[in-house]
Amino acid sequence: MLKATKVRLYPTPEQELALAKSWGCARWYWNFALNACIGHYQETGKSLKLESYKGMLPQLKKEYPWLKEDCYSSVLHCVAINLDRAYKNFFEGRAKFPKFKSKHNKQSIQYPQNVTVNSEYLKVPKIGEIKAIFHREITGKIKTVTISRTSSNKYFASILCEVEPSEVKESGDKIIGIDLGLKDFAIVHNGENVTKYANPKYLKRHQKNLARKQKKLSRKTKGSKSREKFRKNVAKVHEKIANSRQDFLHKLSRKLVNESQVIVVENLNVKGMVKNRKLSQSISDVGWGKFINFIDYKLKQKSGELVEIDRFFPSSKTCSCCGHILDELSLDVREWDCPSCQTHHDRDENAALNIRNEGVRILTKGGGNPVFADGGCVRPPACKSKGHRSVKSEAYTEPIRAV
Repeated sequence: MLKATKVRLYPTPEQELALAKSWGCARWYWNFALNACIGHYQETGKSLKLESYKGMLPQLKKEYPWLKEDCYSSVLHCVAINLDRAYKNFFEGRAKFPKFKSKHNKQSIQYPQNVTVNSEYLKVPKIGEIKAIFHREITGKIKTVTISRTSSNKYFASILCEVEPSEVKESGDKIIGIDLGLKDFAIVHNGENVTKYANPKYLKRHQKNLARKQKKLSRKTKGSKSREKFRKNVAKVHEKIANSRQDFLHKLSRKLVNESQVIVVENLNVKGMVKNRKLSQSISDVGWGKFINFIDYKLKQKSGELVEIDRFFPSSKTCSCCGHILDELSLDVREWDCPSCQTHHDRDENAALNIRNEGVRILTKGGGNPVFADGGCVRPPACKSKGHRSVKSEAYTEPIRAV
């Protein structure tokens, strides 16, 4: 079992310079190898294999001695492996095409070996012992250590260790359904009771402060020390927003996982939803995708299960009492009465219960998680002819055209 621990580093000025040189070497080799791959493809129409640009390193170190002097050799090997992985992710549709790296963005390097933890220090080859704050004990065999620097000039180390699976503590055994939204971040239904968790809206809280500091930054001369100073101020605000959001998602996901054994959510089309210009900022700020990822890995640690139902399942339009499905239900309607059984429904509570019931049905049937189409039209046959919009793409203001 692999477990990563992120710790804060406090390097000395000399160590900061040594790290900057290592980042520069790794960045230069990444750009060189990527350029070689692009050039080879343009000439031959074939991809350049990992062994080819990895085999260029000995000759490059002779031509550019600083590659050998300023950077640990294994770091450059990791750069080649990471570039090969980036190409594989691109060809398999998991990521965009690899980009050339810049010294102005976040910097990181990876050490696959010879990094040790010594009391309050992290000993790194060619850098020395860097002071670190270990908020928890580092156990197991260290596999890789990734050292990074954020836009606000903070240094971190992510220590990946191989540890023995720990015994799972006793925890809840409920099956819960979660309906994710914007007004309320999560509406949780366990079959009997419903709980709503408000959306903290961290970006909106810092909007005025962020706008004020960005305005001051825009007035500074490019390349000046004053501009760099205000750039860090803006970066700190963004960092605070990201940290607050992540803290909220971690705490809520841990609470829900501790209370349950099975969690049912919807497979939301977030990439499609953010195309709505009116809601794109709110959807990006809420962090649905990261929240589901947190739930997923925490459930796996306790042998739980995450069930994702189809995004086209009409959870909001279906009556949880009699099963009647409405023809239309606009986004501004938050409560409605079932025309069949006359039951009064809160839109979100009804959706959460329907999501849970659908997850129970999938588990009872023994089909596991549904399989989704990979590309092309993913609407069910009933929607193709009628031109219905995706039920859970409620953020859209225009209907999806029939294919």
